[in-house]
Amino acid sequence: MQLDPALTFQDLLPAIDRMWEASARTLDSLEASWTPEQGSPVFTIQGKYTAQGWTEWTQGFQFGSALLQFDGTGEERFLTSGRQRTWELMAPHVSHIGVHDHGFNNISTYGALRRLMLEGKLPRDSAELHFYELALKTSGAVQAARWSRTHENGGYIYSFNGPHSLFADTFRSLRSLAVAHLLGHRLMGENDQPISLLQRLLEHAKTTVDYNVYFGEGRDLYDVSGRVVHESIFNPNDGRYRCPSSQQGYCPFTTWTRGAAWIITGLAEQLEFLNVLSDEELIPFGGRAEIEGWMLRAARATCDYYISESPSDGVPYWDTGAPGLVHLGDYRNRPADPFNDYEPVDSSAAAIAAQGFIRLGRFLDKRGMGGDRYTQAGLVMLKSLLSEPYLNLDPAHQGLLLHSIYHRPRNWDYIPPGSKIPRGEACMWGDYHLRETALYVQRLARNEPDFTFYGPVCADQNR
Repeated sequence: MQLDPALTFQDLLPAIDRMWEASARTLDSLEASWTPEQGSPVFTIQGKYTAQGWTEWTQGFQFGSALLQFDGTGEERFLTSGRQRTWELMAPHVSHIGVHDHGFNNISTYGALRRLMLEGKLPRDSAELHFYELALKTSGAVQAARWSRTHENGGYIYSFNGPHSLFADTFRSLRSLAVAHLLGHRLMGENDQPISLLQRLLEHAKTTVDYNVYFGEGRDLYDVSGRVVHESIFNPNDGRYRCPSSQQGYCPFTTWTRGAAWIITGLAEQLEFLNVLSDEELIPFGGRAEIEGWMLRAARATCDYYISESPSDGVPYWDTGAPGLVHLGDYRNRPADPFNDYEPVDSSAAAIAAQGFIRLGRFLDKRGMGGDRYTQAGLVMLKSLLSEPYLNLDPAHQGLLLHSIYHRPRNWDYIPPGSKIPRGEACMWGDYHLRETALYVQRLARNEPDFTFYGPVCADQNR
């Protein structure tokens, strides 16, 4: 990736304004054509959003996108639709025991509405606020209950694949445990045994860092530092680690770039979250210095790997080991080419990762630890995504961020006539994260309060 030391938050404001205009058009188009009976929209086919059965993990991004649009522009109709749809349709996601996606669905909706109320962008209503907070408490506890123990007396929130499966994606669902913990909630187990949501958050994070992030040493001596594996497999009988795996990447020994993006941004957000906790809360889990140490080590390693493997504009191909990359020559030293004949790019991975890079860079800068390299990388990615061919300017297309990939191994992504690879389509998480990252940068550029998933109620606890 080619960094640009001169690029600033303010430089991107005109492009962000243009994005909000395109975003409003796509949201209006989807709202006019979609009904709940169709299922959660997942990705576009020939420019139209469609459902794709696997799990209903994208509905929070659908309604959360409307709330982000309101936050970024003040357009009231998006607040009205996002709030109404949350009230009407999101309750099953709060108590969903079968998925690892609570941080996607419920923080993007109930969490966003709570945050907007606490920021004064919604009228303060105690009953409505308590409604959102009850949903968030329940969501965090339900997510934490989906638990497998490891042989090392740790554990993880297991994926929808079953108790043997630890996904990289789930790092972002730690948001739900974090907010529920901040609200004073806990999970109650057998014999009324209280279970700390903070403990489960930290244990899951540590297990992910230990097994899904490689450092090129010890068990990973054969590999390279910063590579991420999508899935780690454990024996559920005794909790012993068995092997790496991948559902959506090319293979267990390559890096699916969206999986890496989930971990990059999840780590950066959790480092920020730790900063609103007291030192005393962290002592039972090793203390602040120890926890921040292993989180920062993993964050730096994964970000450095992403930078080294990505094209110059920061938009990655869907997997760093995809077999067709050999035909693209020196692809790392030029912008990604979504129109090539061999391997698709995944703009959604860049939309997710960009926010994590900027958050990590700012976290390090505040500690005097030199984070500018990461901040610049995030800005380069966002700049690329806010322009063509990635930002959709076609009014007939319902997607916002083009050239995303959902599931290449299952061949779910649309391949247009005349092409050999998927291209030109959007997905709900890519559109959502472009909006979320743009809102974050917009606030920074305007010197407005930081945008965090846990909201301003905790801002005055920052040390």
